[in-house]
Amino acid sequence: MGASVAKEDGAPMAEINVTPLVDVMLVLLIIFMITTPLMNHKIKVQLPEATLQQQQDDKKPKDTPVTITITEAGELFLNDEPTTKPAIESRLSVEAQRQPQPPVQIRADSTTPYSMVGEVVKIAQSQGMAKVGFITTPPKRRL
Repeated sequence: MGASVAKEDGAPMAEINVTPLVDVMLVLLIIFMITTPLMNHKIKVQLPEATLQQQQDDKKPKDTPVTITITEAGELFLNDEPTTKPAIESRLSVEAQRQPQPPVQIRADSTTPYSMVGEVVKIAQSQGMAKVGFITTPPKRRL
């Protein structure tokens, strides 16, 4: 490491010492030259082609989600039918036993108090529902 002495007039030196930079670059070049041949696979295998077509499985019925709607006034709807909290509990306990378990989707008005939404989530979790999600409006695209 070399020390540089400032000019006699007190101004700092404006020259950059590039020797350490060149040393580091040469070391990196040697490392990459050594590791690049190691990155090639030694055993050649022909991999299968991927297809984008979805295969229909007739054996499995499609699981329709259980939708719970909460209005601003606190009215509850289970799959678009008016209901109560005890009815939701009993329905979710039955749905929790199904295999595979259907997801629960909660729709709430934007002005609905979160405590009401939290109660419905707590009911779903206490009945053993594994997938509880919220339905929202997608954001508008800006052009």
